[in-house]
Amino acid sequence: MKNNKISLCEKYLLTVKEAGQYFGIGENKMYRLAAEHLNSEYNFVIKNGSRTMINRKKLEDFLNASTAI
Repeated sequence: MKNNKISLCEKYLLTVKEAGQYFGIGENKMYRLAAEHLNSEYNFVIKNGSRTMINRKKLEDFLNASTAI
């Protein structure tokens, strides 16, 4: 049986937990960032029902432009 796991750096959308692991940010902080920037210019949050998903590339752009989170 083949292992079809996709690495985090190849995924388009990440769960909050995956985004925290990938970027080295705690889960609670990721949830706060998502809530604070739900409709911001960076728009890295995608809601799938009640599930919060993070656009990896857009969050990366946001973090690159930030001096503090």
